[in-house]
Amino acid sequence: MFSADPSRYDGRMPYRRCGKSGLLLPEISLGCWHNFGHFDDQHEARAILRRAFDRGITHFDLANNYGPPYGSAEENVGRFLAEDFACHRDELVISSKAGHDMWQGPYGEWGSRKHLLSSLDQSLRRLRLDYVDIFYSHRPDPKTPLEETMSALATAVQQGKALYVGLSKYPLKRLKRAVSILKDMGVRCLIYQPPYSILNRWPETEGIHEWLHDKGIGSIVFSPLAQGMLTGKYLAGIPEGSRAAREEGFLQTDQVAQQHDKLHALHAVATEAGMPLHHLALRWALQQRGVTSALIGARTVAQLDDSLDALHTPEISADLLARINEISPA
Repeated sequence: MFSADPSRYDGRMPYRRCGKSGLLLPEISLGCWHNFGHFDDQHEARAILRRAFDRGITHFDLANNYGPPYGSAEENVGRFLAEDFACHRDELVISSKAGHDMWQGPYGEWGSRKHLLSSLDQSLRRLRLDYVDIFYSHRPDPKTPLEETMSALATAVQQGKALYVGLSKYPLKRLKRAVSILKDMGVRCLIYQPPYSILNRWPETEGIHEWLHDKGIGSIVFSPLAQGMLTGKYLAGIPEGSRAAREEGFLQTDQVAQQHDKLHALHAVATEAGMPLHHLALRWALQQRGVTSALIGARTVAQLDDSLDALHTPEISADLLARINEISPA
């Protein structure tokens, strides 16, 4: 039986207000994109969730198609929530998403009401929950009218199946319109989720983070370590067993090769700052305007602890921030 650490809220984990809302999120949240599927070590996955909660992480982020196979991350996390965290449900923020490929046929992806609301019902069954705290449209649909997609998010809130709604990966023009449509429907967009790292600064380039900050909408960034490139493991090449070494992975060897010079330059900056590269990358993301929380993944409890230790490093100085901007500009 899991007994949570009674000192989990003793100040080790800082919390930030999510835009202009009543919700506080931990500076680092746990993403369940990797390492929670049926093919992963379930004992370690369970231990990661327990350790995360003991260290103050109150936000677990999922999506309908996380695994593999699709849906398996929600199934496994749902089992752990029921067995270990049932008495802590009101301390947790659980999010899920829909919009990417999930099941066969014309309704298994994108942004129709049919897909989003059916997917949410499936997610709730897998997670063994009555509601999720945040339900996202996982990606913009180029063909479904935006009003239909937003109406599905509004319905999720009105039915009590989601407390808040969010958007992920929407370009600025479409994001602005989506937020406006939701507002007209009486539902505010709580949060936005983009990929964001020192090596991928497009939310800055497009002015998204500046606009979110001005509108009081939170931002929770994923891949702050650039799929592992900012961990230091690729400084000497492609390690066996790494994401870039897997044919089916999102990170490809040519992507790593293209970033070779930047990675070595950033490693030098991190060394000068007296911290490992991944701590520099996490600290950098959390110092950027408009960022509420950074999503990390972890294969092991030790890896989770190591990433969380970045919160105890000093903020990056203005001089080092300027050097990072020179190495990898927005």
